[in-house]
Amino acid sequence: MKRFFKGLWKFLVGVKDALALIVLLIFFGLISAGLAAGGKTKIPAGGGALLVDLHGSLAEQPSDVSATDLISGGGGSDQDQYRLRDVTRAIEEAVDDDRVKAVVLDLDGFTGGGQAAISQVGAALDDVRAKGKPVLAFAIGYDDASYLLASHASEVWMDPLGAVLTAGPGGSQLYYKGLLDKLGVTAHIYRVGKYKSYVEPYTRTEASPEAKQEDQALIDALWGNWQAEVGKARPKAHFANYLAQLTSGQTPNGTLAEVAASFGLVDHLGDRIAFGNRVAQIAGTPDKAAPGSYKKIDLADWVQANPASTSGPAIGVLTIAGDIVDGKAPQGTAGGTSIADALGKAVAKGDLKALVVRVDSPGGSVTASDRIRSAILAAKAKGLPVVVSMGTVAASGGYWVSTAGDVIYADPDTITGSIGVFGIIPTFEGSLAKVGLSADGVGATPLSGQPDVLRGTTPVVDNLIQAGINQTYARFTGIVAQARHMPVAKVEEIAQGRVWDGMSAKKIGLVDRFGSLDDAIDEAAKRAKLDPDKVHPVYIERESSAFVRFLRMLTGNSSSSSDDATAAVDPFGTLRQKPDLALARALGDARRILSGPAVQARCLECGGEPPSPADIRAAHAMMAKAAL
Repeated sequence: MKRFFKGLWKFLVGVKDALALIVLLIFFGLISAGLAAGGKTKIPAGGGALLVDLHGSLAEQPSDVSATDLISGGGGSDQDQYRLRDVTRAIEEAVDDDRVKAVVLDLDGFTGGGQAAISQVGAALDDVRAKGKPVLAFAIGYDDASYLLASHASEVWMDPLGAVLTAGPGGSQLYYKGLLDKLGVTAHIYRVGKYKSYVEPYTRTEASPEAKQEDQALIDALWGNWQAEVGKARPKAHFANYLAQLTSGQTPNGTLAEVAASFGLVDHLGDRIAFGNRVAQIAGTPDKAAPGSYKKIDLADWVQANPASTSGPAIGVLTIAGDIVDGKAPQGTAGGTSIADALGKAVAKGDLKALVVRVDSPGGSVTASDRIRSAILAAKAKGLPVVVSMGTVAASGGYWVSTAGDVIYADPDTITGSIGVFGIIPTFEGSLAKVGLSADGVGATPLSGQPDVLRGTTPVVDNLIQAGINQTYARFTGIVAQARHMPVAKVEEIAQGRVWDGMSAKKIGLVDRFGSLDDAIDEAAKRAKLDPDKVHPVYIERESSAFVRFLRMLTGNSSSSSDDATAAVDPFGTLRQKPDLALARALGDARRILSGPAVQARCLECGGEPPSPADIRAAHAMMAKAAL
């Protein structure tokens, strides 16, 4: 018997060792396969059509995905983010490359990313068309974002069951005051700025007249720019007449797709197979082709096959994207410590000849914003010219950091300004009373235990916090006045928390010039007395961990297009997604308010960009639970 158990034990140990060896072999096999795949691109022989399949949104800096999400599948391609500079560079590289016969836009899953970002991609598409190469767009249904991009195509295709539903910016926003009252939560608000309406959802049940006035002015400006861009890119589209027909309340004469075609908004009505056959006439048909197949070059493969130049003097590009928060933060969020440390290390190397600060942020923490600004000023003190390039949003804290620049570039559709400060502290004395609880205690001074979230704040504390808010606002307007060479009184007139579109911001002196990131890099090179054609950008960003990059490679989660990435949607699919997206934005707003610092320089009116993938996943989970 003893010999039997001894033999059984050896057998089990052997099985364990064998399983461990198999796991190791699989692991290293995956590494080998991943590394091998990572060095190859799938460019078809003879070239093909560059497929720009945007199943998600454009982002200045995509949000980092955790290793856990990648392994569990939670970081999948349900709502990808595509780095704006990669998309534009890929399209620009296609202009003079004979391997690219056409550029194809698959926009069924496109969720936007900001009007300024879309316009930048549109300008790159215009360059392709100027070279005589066709640009073809397809979607089952178009909304504001997807049609703005499609308008830059030489051929716009739509499914016969589709529709162009361009409603224009605007819509409802959640107000939490009634809910807070029912829960007994008191929101103590401290703010400066007549138009600083970020805190209104916590103090009102509807927007104030000032907030509505501000929002309407911003919406009107962006909508006017949208229509002007569509009209320039697609002169034969009678958009105003189409919108009048769509909103007349009368039954259209024909299908919605036929009406869109009759007004020149689309060129061809056809399904995916018909569209694919048309592309195949230009790009060629692959071997053993399925109906509607054509030779295609995947966006990710094309980006990998065309790396950015690394020759010539280096111009640093510091990316400040997403909410500005204290401490360290991953990509997609602007951590004050992370950005300041990264910039300090980059400057210390001594290789940079100038610095471009790329800002795409609605703001956030005042202290983090000031830390980033100080780091930029320290780089300037080393003799580096500093040029600011604004993306879709550069407001509140985003404008705070922009004041460190020698010159500010923006887009006419950039949302900026919001020079104001606020603070919010929730207390729960009412909530405790509703369940029969109370709190009491003593302290050494009137400030002991304050702000007291159990008993509420005192007038002494309220006055102290408001004084701090006033001082922070005075500092904000002071650095704006110094940077923009304006009297403080003039800054006060255009500040007060008011938000401006890029066109208006240039008129009032908050912005110097219109131009892209490339224009800002050229300007930085000139200020450093260098030839803009001989420099190259060095992007100063916190990279994902090596493990996360490896998992992305293994799982194929690299925000690239694929044959099955885009799920079929009906023409009203974008309308169906709006509740989820609205909930995701509300969850994100609440999270930023409750988890952020007490004093913030943040812009709520600057919404419009898609919510983060994390907020979308949280909204999906909440909707799923509600459906049970």
